[in-house]
Amino acid sequence: MTFTLVNAVMLGAAALGAWLALRGVPAGRRGPWLRPMLLMLAGLAALTVVFDNLMIAADLFDYGDQHRSGVQLGLAPIEDLAYPLGAAILLPALWVRLRDKGTRR
Repeated sequence: MTFTLVNAVMLGAAALGAWLALRGVPAGRRGPWLRPMLLMLAGLAALTVVFDNLMIAADLFDYGDQHRSGVQLGLAPIEDLAYPLGAAILLPALWVRLRDKGTRR
C-alpha cells in the first residue's frame, strides 16, 4: 500500500468528519474559520517539513522508496504534508461544533 493511498483514506475521513461535525450547526454560528485554518495549515506544514527533515537526517527513520511518489521537500516525502492538511480540515470543524454545543446549553 502506498503512502498516497493511505493519505487519500485519511483525508477522506477528515473531510467526512468535518462535514459531520458542521452538519446541523447554523451558518451564523460557524464564524470566520477560513483564515485561522489557513494559518494553522501553514504553521503545521512548515513544522512538519523542518522536523521531518531533521529526523530523517538524524537517521531516526526512513521511508521505503517503493511506497513514495518520489516528490520530496528536502529529505521528506511530499506525502507527509497530508497529516497537517487533515488536521487543518478536521480540527476547526470540531472546534466550531463543540463551541456550538456549549453555546446552546
